[in-house]
Amino acid sequence: MKYVICGGTGFIGSKLKDYWLQDGHEVLIVGRKLPEVKSSHAKLSYHTWDDLAANPLPAENSDALINLAGSSLSQRWTPKGKQSIMQSRLVTVAAAAELLKVLKHRPSVIVQASAVAIYGTSLKDTFDESSPAHVMDFPSEVVKAWEDAADAAYPNIRTVKLRTGVVLGNGSGAFPMMKLPYLLGVGGKIGSGKQWLSWIHHDDIIKLIDFCVHTPDISGPVNATAPHPVTNDQFGRTIGKVYRRPHWLPLPAFLLKTAVGELSEILLEGQRVLPSKALAHGFSFIHPTLESALQDLKTR
Repeated sequence: MKYVICGGTGFIGSKLKDYWLQDGHEVLIVGRKLPEVKSSHAKLSYHTWDDLAANPLPAENSDALINLAGSSLSQRWTPKGKQSIMQSRLVTVAAAAELLKVLKHRPSVIVQASAVAIYGTSLKDTFDESSPAHVMDFPSEVVKAWEDAADAAYPNIRTVKLRTGVVLGNGSGAFPMMKLPYLLGVGGKIGSGKQWLSWIHHDDIIKLIDFCVHTPDISGPVNATAPHPVTNDQFGRTIGKVYRRPHWLPLPAFLLKTAVGELSEILLEGQRVLPSKALAHGFSFIHPTLESALQDLKTR
């Protein structure tokens, strides 16, 4: 099969690329610029949006387009930073839409990155794909605009909106920074510790994307989260247990707010999200529990 990955050099995209290449598929990576080092893999190629706009032939007859592109939320939410976060998502959706318009043979499915932030935050509610969007802060505003843009951009193509939680992996993503205080011996709950954390192991999100591509009756929102979300306090205790480090030094909310400003909302607020649609379609998680996920990451 032939896949187009937008944002294919990021944390999830690079793992997805490797997964499909190992299975013998052809992969096109699309971004704003080409990598400095060219690939030697016969079935891997890199393209810019401008290149494909001028000559869309390399993307013809692709089976799926995966759009993972977007500027990280993990930056100070200054007015300029917020604009970059929002525009990076909307611009890429628009570029993907323009590519689809000029293709003679379009892919049969689009997997569009999204996030669980669209549900808003709550200490007591549980959300699944049937839950409505609730715009109540900057992250939920971004994701709602992102999904609305995707709905308009991909008419008459099966579209999966992958609502991702915190993706756990080594080397990149959020987890290395989340476990660092524990490795230094100063780990503890953040704020009240009661806020929910909906997470997924990086192997499972790669497997889920592939599953969505190959399951024709899956469309619309799909929660990319493990079936057992935890509170921030439970998350920290599990890190302490797996890595044999103490869980004892709380980080007060006001200190976090002082340090990183509005960005602190990501760590101080949360939502309990269940992957109901994936489970209903028969998806099986490799790491359904947090302890299993962390034990695996520890051994890698």
